[in-house]
Amino acid sequence: MASLPLTPSSTAVPANLRRQPCSLLPLSSNLKPTAGGRFRRTRPNLSSQLNAAAVDKQESITATTNPKLHFCADYGVVGVHHVGILCDNLETSLEFYQGMLGLEINEARPHDKLPYRGAWLWVGAEKIHLMELPNPDPLTGRPEHGGRDRHACLAIRDVSKLKEILDEAGHPYTLSRSGRPAIFTRDPDANALEFTQVD
Repeated sequence: MASLPLTPSSTAVPANLRRQPCSLLPLSSNLKPTAGGRFRRTRPNLSSQLNAAAVDKQESITATTNPKLHFCADYGVVGVHHVGILCDNLETSLEFYQGMLGLEINEARPHDKLPYRGAWLWVGAEKIHLMELPNPDPLTGRPEHGGRDRHACLAIRDVSKLKEILDEAGHPYTLSRSGRPAIFTRDPDANALEFTQVD
């Protein structure tokens, strides 16, 4: 598919969409203009965390005249509120999340307002919502390394202490393939979790 030159038109873009570039959408600070009106996305230099081959990669993207891809309304994204995780049995999941990982239940969140069983767990200022519902995903045949699967990532202070907890429980895990301090594991329902160490 041929790349189209970027030709923004102030008359084609509604005023409420022209207010502010949206850093979550393609027109972001890591796009560099090239000849012919095309843009090239340059990956940030994360050589301490990423494979050198991946750092040097650059991918071309096709510019488009659709204004919604370049601007967004100022609706104010402030963070991730919670991650919903499906489970087959709430008590089994709580043994893992609460018993092994030590996450605390958020008692302020109502458990009886929804038509299924569940629990809200604190993860710092955010939450995990365990939902006892049928899982449409296959539980077998998932990648051994959770980093190659859909996963939620929790920031922690000490990966080595978590490693001791998992070792003591005999719970399987894999370490980050890039060498950074991170552990990948799965809950009793094969949901992948990453724990990455932060300062």
